[in-house]
Amino acid sequence: MTDNLITGIYPGTFDPVTFGHLDIIQRASHIVNKLIISVAENKHKKPFFKIDERIIMIKESLNGIDTKNCDINVVGFDNLLVEHAKKCEAKVIIRGLRAVADFEYEFQMAGMNSKLGPEIETIFLMASENLQLTSARFVKEIALYDGEINNFVPDNVLKMFEIKRKEK
Repeated sequence: MTDNLITGIYPGTFDPVTFGHLDIIQRASHIVNKLIISVAENKHKKPFFKIDERIIMIKESLNGIDTKNCDINVVGFDNLLVEHAKKCEAKVIIRGLRAVADFEYEFQMAGMNSKLGPEIETIFLMASENLQLTSARFVKEIALYDGEINNFVPDNVLKMFEIKRKEK
């Protein structure tokens, strides 16, 4: 029976985790038996939140979603995605697509990953219609200008933004 177990990874910066991310997580949990949410350190993107803060926000956000019988783990990584996937024994990489603009980049990345790890498949999940415009980058920008982001992120993420503002 264990031959039928499929481990997938859902990688991203998650700076911060949004309802769009959670939608992909919930839907991916219906496809794989084990889902590893892989939080990229991604120092070249200069994340607003530290990696440990992003991991905590994701873990807390998972409390409110239905993930069926899928085992979910949240981990950080700072190496090539394919190497991380191999280390996790993942058979699939889950990627979310919001719009056509995402497709070209994701298509190129999937092609490179296929060359580096041909045994690992990439699965694209389209964002749900009501979440297609949600972008962590835009959410962060709105929040930094004291705009309302409660329609885009869970309550625990709102609280983390408040904490960060007080630290500055």
